[in-house]
Amino acid sequence: MPPTRAFGLETGVTPNMPSHSNLRFPGRRVAGTAWRLAIAGLALLPLAAAAQEDKLPPPEGWLARTDHGGDGVEALQEMPPGWHVTTGPAGIFYDPETRADGDFRVESTVFLFDPKGLNEGFGVFIGGADLEGASQVYTYLLIRADGSVIVKRRDGDETSTLLNWTKHEAVVTWAARGEGAATAKNVLSVEAEGEDVIFGVNEQEVFRTARAGQHVDGVVGLRVNHGLNLHFSSLEVTDG
Repeated sequence: MPPTRAFGLETGVTPNMPSHSNLRFPGRRVAGTAWRLAIAGLALLPLAAAAQEDKLPPPEGWLARTDHGGDGVEALQEMPPGWHVTTGPAGIFYDPETRADGDFRVESTVFLFDPKGLNEGFGVFIGGADLEGASQVYTYLLIRADGSVIVKRRDGDETSTLLNWTKHEAVVTWAARGEGAATAKNVLSVEAEGEDVIFGVNEQEVFRTARAGQHVDGVVGLRVNHGLNLHFSSLEVTDG
């Protein structure tokens, strides 16, 4: 794995509200240095409305899996910088070639569009293995519109909670997104450092756990619960 792999481009972003895409996506990845989203207010709704009828391509190389099987993931579409996600049921999105092992930092910048009253979680996962099989495992960090954060792990069909939903000042809530803003922006991170795994939001630590016994090394990706409209502008994996 090279020292840094980043997904997303430093360009303007014009997310639309795409219709649907298939559960699986054959593929290509976009890689480069640690690109950052260079957008201040993300005032995108007029552009999104104009592009609403255009079907954007799914990201090559990515797969999707819903929690309870079957299709129904409405959209994961490539929209530089990054990807636009509009979910039906909850699920995960990932490129099986994108891994984090040893000591690493995973970081993703995400923009939440109007949740329309829903308070569902979204974020990143690490330690993914057997993601297409019955014995899937991973550990995930989610936030939600009310400013809460949760850390959980999945083992097959079962999940266990490491940190239950807890409100944290680090999370930018939908209500506190700023006057006239179309989105609420947050930067999520997970660092594996020696014997610890550290979960962060907007450069603040929100939870820490011992690495031993957790799903840490493995595939990295995105997790989104049901009924959400999001734009992930980046997913960065940095060694050490």
